[in-house]
Amino acid sequence: MQKKAKDSEIEKLTQILSSLQNLYYKKKKQLEELEEEIAELKETLNNINSLISRKSFSSANEIYSEYTHATAQEEAVKEDYFIKDVPQEKLTGTKIKRKIFLQKNEGEEELICILNLYDMDKLEIKILDPAQYTIKETSEAFIKTFLKGALIQIKEQNPDLELSYKYYKNTDIIEKIMIKNLKSIDSYDLITEKISEFLKSS
Repeated sequence: MQKKAKDSEIEKLTQILSSLQNLYYKKKKQLEELEEEIAELKETLNNINSLISRKSFSSANEIYSEYTHATAQEEAVKEDYFIKDVPQEKLTGTKIKRKIFLQKNEGEEELICILNLYDMDKLEIKILDPAQYTIKETSEAFIKTFLKGALIQIKEQNPDLELSYKYYKNTDIIEKIMIKNLKSIDSYDLITEKISEFLKSS
């Protein structure tokens, strides 16, 4: 009896350890995302501080006018992505981030995936809780919804497209999807749509 009770206690402790490990990695991912957002906010604050420093003797209207003009120029560049081809050198250093949320009970939303597009060419798709979604290359749903629904179609139009994966903690579970030579905002839209569809149906 004592051995049975001891085995049962060890099993419970193992389950608790597993739950705590999953929670730890989930919180770690959330912290990484928060640090990234803080860095972006800091950059924006630095830009505004720099603007104010240069215009310390200007009127508030002049400062506001210059700031809104710069913002309008940035928005115009973003609009270019959607209406015409832009030279690659102009896109170097750009970043477009998208987030996918899962609707939960009582109107709550959970951030489940982040897509970062760099230079309109390199895309990283980060799954925030890989253990929950257990995405595998051989998964029928993953192949049907994401690979056939998006990447194979894009590859037909863009043979230079490259795909690779980063795996979760020495398993075959996909944690990050990396795509190179994307070259199109339409392709980014399709990939966003299909990875969202897959994750929300998992």
